[in-house]
Amino acid sequence: MSATTAPLPGGTWTLGDSAVTRFGYGAMQLAGPWVMGPPADRDGAVAVLREAVAAGITHIDTSDAYGPRVTNELIREALHPYPESLFIATKVGADRDAQGGWPTARQPEDLRKQVHSNLKALGVETLDLVNMRMGDAEGTHPGSLAEPFGTLAELQREGLIRHLGVSNVTPEQVAEARGIAPVVCVQNMYNLAHRADDDLVDRLAADGIAYVPFFPLGGFTPLQTDALSRVATRLGAPPMSVALAWLLQRSPNILLIPGTSSPAHLHENIAGAGLPLSEEDLSALTTIGR
Repeated sequence: MSATTAPLPGGTWTLGDSAVTRFGYGAMQLAGPWVMGPPADRDGAVAVLREAVAAGITHIDTSDAYGPRVTNELIREALHPYPESLFIATKVGADRDAQGGWPTARQPEDLRKQVHSNLKALGVETLDLVNMRMGDAEGTHPGSLAEPFGTLAELQREGLIRHLGVSNVTPEQVAEARGIAPVVCVQNMYNLAHRADDDLVDRLAADGIAYVPFFPLGGFTPLQTDALSRVATRLGAPPMSVALAWLLQRSPNILLIPGTSSPAHLHENIAGAGLPLSEEDLSALTTIGR
């Protein structure tokens, strides 16, 4: 972070052995429609990645399935050789088909192929963090993750992965993964209106494990609630800014990775996440999703 860069909201969190900014950047939106193919504006995609790092962001989330390979190649084009402070998290467990679907790919040979594809596309010898994604587009599903997560633990021992995480998982699957290898983060769907992981967030915080909410602004259907609108109106701020600020103030282990393809929107998200919320605001917002 340069001396002229204002501190990002939320400060930092130690992810594994790296201090990363709690306000990060999710690269999924840099791919084409439905996360398939190249972006309409490749130069613009490169520019927003460079702007994210220039703003002080040190945590970027991606996957070789985005595009596929599109976002990883954009990250490499925009930022390689990477700043020493930059931490790039990726995920495995799904492939892409010609129709834009996300078929599961969790056999050992599938995971090894995906890890090597991420390494090649990003231009690195070791991946900072690999999340083992379970479930499907409909959400989490119960069942053992021992075989796929065990494969990632083997790749970690081989030196191809520094840290491991899990994504789209149940609390039981988190516990199972932690019994196999150290878990530094959990990446699940969580936002003001989707609060099933409230207890999990708190347990992970107590154990020093990061929680990274995907769809922090509601996903493909933006958050729309009367309570959120009232707080936003009272503060004179956009509802999505309030939603980001609530997440940062919800727990110190929450790391944000909102995505955008616009440098201007990136800075709007940063400013919004730093919005101070009063106890009255927090009390009103806490009723949402419960």
